[in-house]
Amino acid sequence: MGFAQLVIGPAGSGKSTYCSSLYQHCETVRRTMHIVNLDPAAENFDYPVAMDIRELISLDDVMEELGLGPNGGLIYCMEHLEDSLDDWLADELDNYLDDDYLVFDCPGQIELFTHVPVLRNFVDHLKRKNFNVCAVYLLDSQFMTDVPKYISGCLASLSAMVQLELPHVNILSKMDLVTDKKDVENYLNPEAKILLSELNKHMAPRFANLNKALAELIDDYSMVNFIPLDLRKESSIQYVLSCIDNCIQYGEDADVKIKDFDPDEDD
Repeated sequence: MGFAQLVIGPAGSGKSTYCSSLYQHCETVRRTMHIVNLDPAAENFDYPVAMDIRELISLDDVMEELGLGPNGGLIYCMEHLEDSLDDWLADELDNYLDDDYLVFDCPGQIELFTHVPVLRNFVDHLKRKNFNVCAVYLLDSQFMTDVPKYISGCLASLSAMVQLELPHVNILSKMDLVTDKKDVENYLNPEAKILLSELNKHMAPRFANLNKALAELIDDYSMVNFIPLDLRKESSIQYVLSCIDNCIQYGEDADVKIKDFDPDEDD
C-alpha cells in the first residue's frame, strides 16, 4: 500500500513552499518522501521532482498552439492528464514501491478541486493503485483578517471536501508572517454564535438569514477547522505531518523492532 498527500489550495497559499519545507524536514529526520509536480505552469523548484506533469504537457505549449489563455490552458492541461491516467501516470507510478510516500503539488486553480472532476478522477486512480490519499488544503493565514473572509475560506475548503471525498487536513499557512497571532487564533475553532454576530456586524440586515444558515452549516458539520503552520519551527511541521500520517494510516503496519538487551553469555 502506498501513501499520498494531495496538496491543494488557492493560488499563492504556499503549496510549493510547503512541499519544499516538508521535503527538507523529511531529509533531516531521514525519512523518504517523493514530491510530484502537477502544475503545468510551474517553473522552478526548491526540491527534487520525482514526477513532473510538464514531461507530459506544459501550459506554455498549450497557450501557444491552441491560443488559449492561462485559465483555459490550465484546464486543458489537467483534462489531458485525466485522459493519460492509464498510460503516463500508471507508468510513472510503477516506479514506486508499495510503501512509498508521494506528495502531489497541485495547481492553484480553485475550480480544479471544487467542481471540475479532474482531481476527483485522479484521486480515484490513485485509490485503484492501492494508495491511501489525504487532501491537504492550504489557506493563507493573512487571509483570516475578518469573519467574511474566514467564511469564504471555509466554504471553499468544504467544497473541496465534498468534491474529493477524502480524509482532509486544513492548514493555515504563512503563520511566520502574521504579526499578531491572536487575530488568527480566534478562527481556529470558532463558535457559531460568535461567527453569526460578527457576520451581522459586517453585512446588511437583509443578509441575516443567509448569515445564520452559513454559520450553522459550518458549526453543524464540525468538519472545517484549521491547523496553523509556521515553517520556521520544525515542531510545527512535524505536528502537521503527524496529523496527515494519522489520516492515511502511515506507519501503522510497520513491523515492531525489538532489541534483545540480554547480555551475551561468555563461553
